[in-house]
Amino acid sequence: MRFVVTGANGLLGSRLCSQLAERGHDVVALGRGPRRAEGPGAWVSVELTDRAAVERAIAEAAPQVILHPAAMTNVDGCERDPRGAWAANVEATANVARAAGDLSAHLVAVSTDYVFDGAAGPYAEDDVPNPLGVYARTKLAAEYAALTLAPGATVARTAVVYGWPMAANANFGAWLAMTLSEGREVQLFGDQWVSPSLADNVAAMLVELGERRLGGVWHTAGAQVVNRVTFGRRLCEIFGFDPSLVIESTLSAARLASPRPARSGLLVEKAMAMLEAKPLSLEAQLLQFLAQWRQRQAA
Repeated sequence: MRFVVTGANGLLGSRLCSQLAERGHDVVALGRGPRRAEGPGAWVSVELTDRAAVERAIAEAAPQVILHPAAMTNVDGCERDPRGAWAANVEATANVARAAGDLSAHLVAVSTDYVFDGAAGPYAEDDVPNPLGVYARTKLAAEYAALTLAPGATVARTAVVYGWPMAANANFGAWLAMTLSEGREVQLFGDQWVSPSLADNVAAMLVELGERRLGGVWHTAGAQVVNRVTFGRRLCEIFGFDPSLVIESTLSAARLASPRPARSGLLVEKAMAMLEAKPLSLEAQLLQFLAQWRQRQAA
């Protein structure tokens, strides 16, 4: 099959390109500016907020499936720049979705657990979203754009995606491992519950959703919901770091530009039952992450 992957310079996008190539698919990778790391498939530089450019790039690629993880994911940055967030998350998704619809290509649009308010998580696919901040509101609007403009599309929500290499920006897991390895303390929220998700595992689920053209809303995240302190201390145990370096702090006391949901974990029973690529337990994720860490150290 022929796939287009947006945001291919990012952590998840680069993983998608690699896994698709390994499975024998043709890949056209879309990203802003030059390709920042070697990867399979053709590279096309495109600004996703430019509707004409997106339609042209996707029409020329002629994909059967489009995987769309590209987004503005800096939560506080979105709060400070709502117009930029709307353009990057909603307008870009609408442009990709229109292009998918024009070609009858199947669209898999990546979304987030932050579409929920965190009052009563973890959440299933049919729970009603109630986004709190600009990032969350734009991601929910992007879900509607995908489902409206690309009939049969998939919305795949995930959370706290981490892994190596870091791609353009440091992710939570990579930052945590690097900081702890240097013997420095980290302050992590004990009152925010999330679904940590290894990028490789998320990519495998997204690839399968695309291959099988499974539409609707799916939760494609790690199998366990934990608070960030528990994640940090479990990482210390697996990696052999000093757990006393993990200092508990509170979301409620943090001075953040954008509100965060306190209990926004995702229930993944649907993916667990219906996908061959199952959501991984936290231990299984961290063991894979440790293997990636060791490869990085040896390089």
